[in-house]
Amino acid sequence: MTTHDEFSNNGFVSLVGAGPGDPDLLTIKGLKAIQAAQVVVYDRLVSEEILALADANVEMIYVGKQLDFHCVPQDQINRILLEKAQQGKRVVRLKGGDSFIFGRGGEELEELASFGIKYEVIPGITAAAGATAYAGIPLTHRDHAQSVQFITGHVQKDGREIEWHSLAQSNNTLVFYMGLKQSAYISQKLLAAGLAATVSCAIIENGTRSEQRVFTGLLKDLPSMAEQAISPALIVVGEVTKLHDKLKWFNQSNTEC
Repeated sequence: MTTHDEFSNNGFVSLVGAGPGDPDLLTIKGLKAIQAAQVVVYDRLVSEEILALADANVEMIYVGKQLDFHCVPQDQINRILLEKAQQGKRVVRLKGGDSFIFGRGGEELEELASFGIKYEVIPGITAAAGATAYAGIPLTHRDHAQSVQFITGHVQKDGREIEWHSLAQSNNTLVFYMGLKQSAYISQKLLAAGLAATVSCAIIENGTRSEQRVFTGLLKDLPSMAEQAISPALIVVGEVTKLHDKLKWFNQSNTEC
């Protein structure tokens, strides 16, 4: 167990959201932090183009996670950030999307704060906003949805179940992060909670990247749609997904599904 006395108070950590994939969606403030960093601790979904923005002499530490495999456990990531900051380094903790939306950024900052480490948070465009925009799917629309909810497809840390009935009864857009493997379960639970089988839905694979693909269909078909897609992918449930065919603009020269 690490104690506060093991470290002196110096160093600085920038928690930077890298955006959903397209390197041009990185914020200017995020770019400045990366260019000033002495250490970059980065995740799997951060693009090579963004990593290349760092100084050639920067220390690069990969701590990426992927489905069913954690390269570096979360407590070890916390330890790396603490140690590098307490060595007096300017550290960038670089995450895909936005660090405060299913990115465990809050957990990492809690650890840093408990040791008196100074830090800043630089938001990024979250995958739900970026991927749907590039797919021509507005998250809200006066004719289709007045609100949007972001839901993790992973099991809650304390084992709690999602409030499926509440999701099914609301007239909004549902966006499931990290839900591709759980697509059959998501579909089953929403149908059992009363959502119509004919509600439109979409899966956006590699959103905002050149290899982006979009699959559209009905809620009852979600499991078969998921079989065609690969991670990283978002599941979007709601009538706004019907607008994809009309509003799609990105990557139109490539094959659309």
